[in-house]
Amino acid sequence: MAEVNTTHYQVVNQSSMQDLVISKLEFIRLTATSGKASIYVTAETEGGNKGIYGPIDADAALLADKLLVKKVLGRNALEHEAIWNDLFGSNRHSRGSHYLMGMSTIDNLLWDLKGQIFGQPVYKILGGNRKQVRVYGSCLGFSQEPEKMQAKARELKAEGYTHQKWFLNKTSPQDGPAVMAENVEKVRLLREALGDEADLMIDVLFNWDLPYAAAWAKRVEKYNLRWFEEPVPTANLDAFIELSRETSVPIATGEHFYGRWDVQKFLKEDAIRVVQADPEWCGGVSELVKICAIASVHGAHVIPHGHSIHAAMHVVASQSPDVCPLVEYLIGKMDGNYYHFEKNAPRPINGKLTLPDRSGFGIELDSSKINKREIITWRDL
Repeated sequence: MAEVNTTHYQVVNQSSMQDLVISKLEFIRLTATSGKASIYVTAETEGGNKGIYGPIDADAALLADKLLVKKVLGRNALEHEAIWNDLFGSNRHSRGSHYLMGMSTIDNLLWDLKGQIFGQPVYKILGGNRKQVRVYGSCLGFSQEPEKMQAKARELKAEGYTHQKWFLNKTSPQDGPAVMAENVEKVRLLREALGDEADLMIDVLFNWDLPYAAAWAKRVEKYNLRWFEEPVPTANLDAFIELSRETSVPIATGEHFYGRWDVQKFLKEDAIRVVQADPEWCGGVSELVKICAIASVHGAHVIPHGHSIHAAMHVVASQSPDVCPLVEYLIGKMDGNYYHFEKNAPRPINGKLTLPDRSGFGIELDSSKINKREIITWRDL
């Protein structure tokens, strides 16, 4: 029988409940010599356990610091579900937008802290065993000049990005049939560059209306898109319902879903097949896991929006690939300096991210890259 390492469990069992009480929760701004700055949130318990999460948006930090921190200090670090429910029930505006972003920040921090307490990665604590997750390359900002676009698609495919999402430059129904034809032609060129064995997805950043989206979708069905993302504003549920009935192309949305209730509304109407809830915005890891359970009942995929990647990749790795087959990797953003201050920034190799063995989300700051470190409050944001 294999020997079981019980060291961390002994530590937790022998600790008094007081040792698990959250005694400190701070927001820190890191600045490089170049002027690059990022915000992280940290927590510490009475027993000396420390958690960290980031980078986070200034808006999320502002709201979390002003309204939520005081409700978390003094709580047991393992009571993330009770804390989430208390935060959600404590404000009449908690059902969406910036309040949920602030809650997401706190929730993700608590999951890292729990990982530090147990000495395990978050995806393991969530019950997962996938050491790697496949990404799709999100091609925001790349040239859409035909030759350059095709060359980039082929280049990325050779690097292992066999799932690619391209964004059509901002167009509207008022641009007329010539621009519609250009939008169809771009899909043809991308499919030609990628071949039939690669996945292709298209995002139009909710710039269209239902008639235009339906007409375009009909014309590109032959190019076998994996999904058509955010054709219209997410608030327009009826348009999503109608569009899903008019085309065979799977419809995707959800980066602006604020909780499981938004997801349920869309799935019970068969309005989408791909849920793109973002753990930085939808309520954190705790809420995204619940969303995965709802999606599994409806036979839909959850492929989190990739505003950031630490929480998203751990949730995806904790779920069945039948529910969470991919994680978004915004190539331009993530390959840049988004994780500038971290020692082990997540980077795909041959189209896959490897989950860290380190505790929590595996975030380690690189002191050599930090020129200035300061504690900030909501007044500084």
